[in-house]
Amino acid sequence: MVSSIDELQALLEREFYIADRGLATSIYLALKLQRPLLLEGEAGVGKTEVAKVLASGLETDLIRLQCYEGLDISHAVYEWNYARQLLEIRLMEASGTVDRGKAASELFAEEFLIKRPLLQALSNRQRPPVLLIDELDRADEEFEGYLLELLADFQITIPELGTLRAATPPVVIITSNRTRELHDALKRRCLYCWIDYPDFEKELRIVTTKVPHAPLRLAEQVTAFIQELRTTELYKAAGVSETLDWVAALVALDRQELDPATIEQTLGILLKNQEDILAVRGERVSDLLNRARAGRP
Repeated sequence: MVSSIDELQALLEREFYIADRGLATSIYLALKLQRPLLLEGEAGVGKTEVAKVLASGLETDLIRLQCYEGLDISHAVYEWNYARQLLEIRLMEASGTVDRGKAASELFAEEFLIKRPLLQALSNRQRPPVLLIDELDRADEEFEGYLLELLADFQITIPELGTLRAATPPVVIITSNRTRELHDALKRRCLYCWIDYPDFEKELRIVTTKVPHAPLRLAEQVTAFIQELRTTELYKAAGVSETLDWVAALVALDRQELDPATIEQTLGILLKNQEDILAVRGERVSDLLNRARAGRP
């Protein structure tokens, strides 16, 4: 799909995603070796976005499986179209041609199968899709174990049909916020990359790329303030997505630079926990802003 890491980085940049060399190398190897890529890191650092920009840049479909507690095979992989099967049985009965052996094979054919995201990703396509298994750490360990066959061999076994294997493996991106530790058996089947919070230069570049109409001085002050804020002990630090939301909100408010009053009024865009907001308000806001200004020209 891409012939070099440089080409991949250029592709990501065209999709307005700024990836450092380490992340770009991991993505490139996942494409080249046809291996799933496990991305871990704090919420809001751009893990999910990797799958989105890859699908867009490679001009292929994005198939997303959002994980949650209690996710099961019928929602993630497949289920049988019971209403259609029942209708078919009634049609057989009406025609007087019901043969139990033949009916069983006909009723459990692929045409009666409802394909959910994982099975959709294995279906034949002109271009292999990008399969995003998002926030796998939120799913149960039993479901994580079910994924092992898919991640190892790009195949799924359905008792009534047998094993269905992808003609061309999809590009698989798995994300985790590490609310729990994923099993070693799953990690062994994947390439791995940790996405950390960006430094000032990278985050400023992300801001100016994603919100190009923001005044440069405002973008610099916002980035410096966020960098200082992340050094504060909080329940949940602001991610890059919050940085971008904040800049967009400040531009909508027609702000040219940061001031304590504006920060106080818009803290709810940055911090999503009331205790964190209370901990930062008041003199702490001014102190963080002064430190941000002192650290930048």
